Amino acid sequence: MATETHGADQGGLVFHPMDQFIVKPLFGDGPVGLFTLTNVTLWMALTVLAIFALLVLGTSGRATIPSRVQSVAELIYDFIRKMVEDVAGKDALVFFPYIMTLFLFILFANFLGLLPMAFTTTSHIAVTAVMAVMVFLTVTVVGFVKHGFGFLGLFWVSSAPLALRPVLALIEVISYFVRPVSHSIRLAGNMMAGHAVVKVFAAFAPMILISTGIGLVVTPLSILAISTIYALEVLVAFIQAYVFTILTCVYLKDALHPSH
Repeated sequence: MATETHGADQGGLVFHPMDQFIVKPLFGDGPVGLFTLTNVTLWMALTVLAIFALLVLGTSGRATIPSRVQSVAELIYDFIRKMVEDVAGKDALVFFPYIMTLFLFILFANFLGLLPMAFTTTSHIAVTAVMAVMVFLTVTVVGFVKHGFGFLGLFWVSSAPLALRPVLALIEVISYFVRPVSHSIRLAGNMMAGHAVVKVFAAFAPMILISTGIGLVVTPLSILAISTIYALEVLVAFIQAYVFTILTCVYLKDALHPSH
């Protein structure tokens, strides 16, 4: 989280809500290189371990009457499978493992980022952009492999008047190539904004120690605001994983059924 210090020359609390997103080496204070183990590496590894614990360890003793962990795993499995089938069609189920992996990684990364002193990996555009570009490349390759140049029919709105079709085709092409940008920024922006707001309110909570007058009013309001926003962030953590996943299914549907 951001650092907080009592500045003597400022005469109050100094806080930096964006410091919680700084990538730092796990060992030492040197520069971050290509193979440097960082806080991002640590929390991505913990995300993978959490998924492994849920899907492998949690379901190792499969039973007719499932345990709580097995029930959660089965619920997520059925939820994502139904999403893929309903949005992209039954022929998209071959991509179900990939889509479920995306959903679980984003979901667990978002939830782990809500822990005290944790690092939210999905708040970094470098992480979300890689996932978005991989979805973009997968959809594009599948579209051309399955339909050849017929995949370009995705950009030709045959139901529109002939005079408007070239204009609409240009708009469709631009919209298609903007997909990975909006796909990645939406997730990173929402996660970063929520955590930054929580940190801003958290900086006002210790004011009761500084000023007994204003602090008696500001501190309880800050704690209430933090609790409310934190509860909202729990909801946002799930919604953003859901939105990223369902958009992936929509893009996959365009690759499998490109005609308008």
